[in-house]
Amino acid sequence: MAKQQSKGFLLRLDQPTMELVEKWAAQEFRSVNGQLQWIIAESLRRHGRMPKEKPNSDS
Repeated sequence: MAKQQSKGFLLRLDQPTMELVEKWAAQEFRSVNGQLQWIIAESLRRHGRMPKEKPNSDS
C-alpha cells in the first residue's frame, strides 16, 4: 500500500478538550495525532463526505 501524503496544520484546543482527547487516544492505544485523524475520518464517513473506495480489481 502506498503511503498517502499528509499536510500539517496548527490546531488550538482548550485545555479540557485536549485532556479529553489525550485520554481517549490513550484508551484506544493511539497517539493524539492518530486519534484526531481517526475522529475526522470517522466524521467524514458518517456524514457521507468520504469518497467511496474503488473496488480492488486484482480479484
